[in-house]
Amino acid sequence: MKDYFAKGLFGRDLLGSVVVFLVALPLCMGVAIASGMPPAAGLITGIVGGILVGAIAGSPLQVSGPAAGLAVLVFELVRQHGAEALGPVIVIAGVIQFIAGLCRAGVWFRMVAPAVVAGMLSGIGILIVASQLHVLMDAEPLARGLENFAALPGALWEAVTGEGTGVAALAVGLATIGIMLAWDKLRPAKLKFLPGALLAVVGVTAAVQFGGIAVNLVDVPSNLLSAIHLPDAEWLGMLIDPTLVLAGVTFAFIASAETLLSAAAVDRMHDGVRTNFNRELGAQGVGNFVCGLLGALPMTGVIVRSAANVQAGSATRLATMLHGSWLLVFAMLLPWLMRMTPVACLAGILVYTGVKMVNLGQIRTLAQYGRGTAVVYVVTMLAIVATDLLTGVVIGFAASLFRLALLSSRLDIGVKQSAENEVALDLQGSATFLKVPAMARTLEQIPPGTQLTLNIDRLQHVDQAYLELLKEWARGAKAKGSELVVDWHLLQQRCEGARPQPREAALA
Repeated sequence: MKDYFAKGLFGRDLLGSVVVFLVALPLCMGVAIASGMPPAAGLITGIVGGILVGAIAGSPLQVSGPAAGLAVLVFELVRQHGAEALGPVIVIAGVIQFIAGLCRAGVWFRMVAPAVVAGMLSGIGILIVASQLHVLMDAEPLARGLENFAALPGALWEAVTGEGTGVAALAVGLATIGIMLAWDKLRPAKLKFLPGALLAVVGVTAAVQFGGIAVNLVDVPSNLLSAIHLPDAEWLGMLIDPTLVLAGVTFAFIASAETLLSAAAVDRMHDGVRTNFNRELGAQGVGNFVCGLLGALPMTGVIVRSAANVQAGSATRLATMLHGSWLLVFAMLLPWLMRMTPVACLAGILVYTGVKMVNLGQIRTLAQYGRGTAVVYVVTMLAIVATDLLTGVVIGFAASLFRLALLSSRLDIGVKQSAENEVALDLQGSATFLKVPAMARTLEQIPPGTQLTLNIDRLQHVDQAYLELLKEWARGAKAKGSELVVDWHLLQQRCEGARPQPREAALA
């Protein structure tokens, strides 16, 4: 502890905590509004993620809190089952994450193909933009992404021609985005730690208040404790609802994948202590369990806040814990200040964040690992926008597995004419059902009266479909005066995945 103060680490953590607090404050409220929940729910999650999860996390410099990546899931759940169903779902997700951490499953959650995760985040970014463009005009977003895009022209026309607050809110939102864009491009190096979102909120809020502009403002309770909703008998009954259990599993999986990938990205930003992924997963489970009991939003490790934490020079987990403390103090002592913030201003921040999440430039980066990787990314992104988050991720997984199947079923067929009526085929690679059509075409070209020899010494694997094709051709070959010569015993071993025996033993 003495060295901690002597080396100036406390000062670094203190400054870092303030920077992260300034980034987190508007995002906590904005994510809550995008999720269809009160802003206070996002603040509570930010506080729990900072103080509790920050103290026990496996990634010392990662910051946890409400994430835009889960806003789409929460919005859909609240729309279908009501806000009271969110708590049980988050508790279920937290329990799953905690057990997964105890079972040392952290590394398995990282097994998700990066292209699927990137496509998921881009798809979520598009959905956030689609919904928050409506909030940008003080209008209500619709349930689906495509519906939001389809309704945008009408919402814009209503905002411009109507008598409500649409035009003023649109001006507020666009001003917010403009300030953030300008700050990203023009900010001095000495002020790089100052977030553009904070400047936008302060500047736009001041303009709205002093100018007397009529727009919808954030609704935050005077007492944050009044926003906490503890479980009751009906709440407990929801824990065994199959639909909500499935939703909890979905929340757990997506939150864990996003958290652990974020932690891996944070590790690449600094040279300090590396992440213990199992501990991080368990800590997220504890945090989500508590958030579920309090009626708050679900949490993940958030790359935007974590990057700000690292870039501000934070040294230990104390920075994360202090940022949660600042959120608590601000929400308890200055709620009146937050109630001055225009909702359209927070929507502008989320539109800006959503656009950055899409980042279509990733396609070029992913294509370096093969065109198939870029295709998986695009398929996942479009599927999420066209359907829903869970369906889109499942489709992305299917596309990833199909690509893997194509890559693992590479088979080279070498054709050699050894004599007038003798043909040899050298098989190298994996003979699976995906290669059955190619082999069938090759066999069709074998003329009658030919002795066909298969050399399978370099064949790594053969599946049932491929084996049945060879057997069927061998049965029909006799009627055409042909013959298939192959070591059937060794071929069967390759089909079963057994270790090949020496050729002498196989022929014995």
